[in-house]
Amino acid sequence: MLPFWIALQFLSSLPIRLPGMPAPQELGRSLLFYPLVGLLFGALLWALNWLLLGTPLLLHAALLLSVWVLLSGALHLDGLADSADAWLGGFGDRERTLTIMKDPRSGPIAVVTLVLVLLLKFAALLALIEQQHSLFLMIVPLIGRSAMLGLFLTTPYVRAGGLGQALADHLPRLAGKRVLAVSALACVLIAGFSGAWALVLAGGMFVWLRQVILRRLGGTTGDTAGAMLELLEMVVLVGWALV
Repeated sequence: MLPFWIALQFLSSLPIRLPGMPAPQELGRSLLFYPLVGLLFGALLWALNWLLLGTPLLLHAALLLSVWVLLSGALHLDGLADSADAWLGGFGDRERTLTIMKDPRSGPIAVVTLVLVLLLKFAALLALIEQQHSLFLMIVPLIGRSAMLGLFLTTPYVRAGGLGQALADHLPRLAGKRVLAVSALACVLIAGFSGAWALVLAGGMFVWLRQVILRRLGGTTGDTAGAMLELLEMVVLVGWALV
């Protein structure tokens, strides 16, 4: 179970303490549990949504989104901000893009990107609450974290050394593909046609974003993986609200 606790500690702000520094093999296996962490987040958000029934809709949506962000400690939003700055400031150059991603400061394009993504998430949450859809809360975090596993399975990691390199090098490939298949099946079993529609939306966005990342960098980084998760979640939420 150690790989699960590694995944939960890395992906969440929950107070998880590990017994020591994990071995590289355990770090790689932790990727297999990313979808499970997403499902756990979904269950927590679904329960919160139930507790908030009867709350004014704007406040209901704002509280859901706030808890959603806090559960991950804004980890993936940070990756989105770094990627947004780097994509504009990199001027198409790979090395410049990678250098800007390492800069902890956020420029105007990062701020604008975060505002737009959170605004779209909030508006979609509000619409889905009004439509009395709640299963999306189980599905969207699962899809987002499954996408991170899929990205590491299919895309080279381009920043040598560090945690991401250990994840990529020691990820069990066959087990990862099986986990992705089970995750997709879980989406359909939980939400039926809506779950299948969410998978189609996420799959299309995944393929496009992966191509964008490959053209610029030749592979992925932790920041681009976080950016993909946030953008996938946003697209699935908006697409689900429009159906």
